Amino acid sequence: MNKDIIEGNWKQLKGKVQQQWGKLTDDDFDVIAGRRTELAGRVQERYGVTRDEAEKQVKEWESRL
Repeated sequence: MNKDIIEGNWKQLKGKVQQQWGKLTDDDFDVIAGRRTELAGRVQERYGVTRDEAEKQVKEWESRL
């Protein structure tokens, strides 16, 4: 899945993101707005993981979709 697909299908994917990363808030979703780098940044911030780990989690999540 590429970033255009995430941006284009953001409304449908929001629920799946929230299932994966339940600590993300509605405000986080407004900031993310389908941007992959913002998603990784918020995962990093909310879960206290490194940037590399957050990117890895997002990549794994994308591959499962």
